[in-house]
Amino acid sequence: MPRPFTLLCRFLLVASVAAITFLALTSAPVRMVGDVNDKVQHAAAFYALTLLLDFSFPDRPLGAAKLSGLLAYGVLLEVWQMLAPPRDPSLWDVVADLIGIALYAWSQPVLRYLPIMKGRWESVSSEQ
Repeated sequence: MPRPFTLLCRFLLVASVAAITFLALTSAPVRMVGDVNDKVQHAAAFYALTLLLDFSFPDRPLGAAKLSGLLAYGVLLEVWQMLAPPRDPSLWDVVADLIGIALYAWSQPVLRYLPIMKGRWESVSSEQ
């Protein structure tokens, strides 16, 4: 993958983590995301985070290190919500996070055929 694309993915990953952390911990209602089911939001956010993490480090396959890091972040968000008075932590939120991660992993065979994403797996397969 071209280095500028990898750097863009890393920037978007950091920005996404910052935005998701803010949204998870803010007491103010966010109108744009308030209309979508909470579990759908979690699954979509973690699908996007998994994709960005995977593309941020294309020389490493989507394995235990990437997946456990994302899951730890999801659990940490719920722990932080225990400490944020207006927020309610939920084990179901972590399950929705896992579903988003799994959906990305399951969608990889389809994503490999998309021209814009094809380069991510070509770099890994050529090294193996």
